[in-house]
Amino acid sequence: MSLPQSLLSRAPARAAPCLPLLPEGDRYGLGHGLALGRVHEACGPARHRLALWLAAQTTGPILWIAPEWGVDRLNPCGVMPFVDPARLILVHPKRAEDVLWSMEEVLRSGAVTLALADLPGLPALTPVRRMHLAAENGGKTGRPAPLGLLLTPGMGGAQGVETRWHLAPDHKATPGAWQLRRLRARMAPEQGWHVARQKGQMLPRITGIIKAA
Repeated sequence: MSLPQSLLSRAPARAAPCLPLLPEGDRYGLGHGLALGRVHEACGPARHRLALWLAAQTTGPILWIAPEWGVDRLNPCGVMPFVDPARLILVHPKRAEDVLWSMEEVLRSGAVTLALADLPGLPALTPVRRMHLAAENGGKTGRPAPLGLLLTPGMGGAQGVETRWHLAPDHKATPGAWQLRRLRARMAPEQGWHVARQKGQMLPRITGIIKAA
């Protein structure tokens, strides 16, 4: 049976704009990066470093939201190798619900390319869905769609996120090495990579793929 001419002439769907996770990541199965206009999750003991790797590949202001009572604060000296601290807008809400509200509002505004929320626990599904919709609307303002990144403790597990990534130091390797794992993605399988710092370069490089046990 022949297909309608309208289907035969239809152009292929364009890939969604992405923010690269690591240089040359597509060569190792990382894809083109994290989709803009969506909300992603980073967990693990080195999740803040993963956030800085993403921030290093953006321009303009970056909104970093963390609860006022949180004990983990950004160190300007640790931030400087990746991003000018002057680009960071730090927001410290007094109430837990205001962390998610602030994230939703900044994504909807489209005022920043990258917005991060350092959460003390896992958000419910409804707030995550609201943030997805806000990020999509933020891309209708004439600017590139923003990317939302939720930093969650432990192994993470936020429902409804586009992707979930885990980063931890690789104590079996030389200093400056990590293990990066993709724990969840809508269109890609779980996978892990060895990552190591490269002399004279701001961002690390993938040095190998973690074999499944």
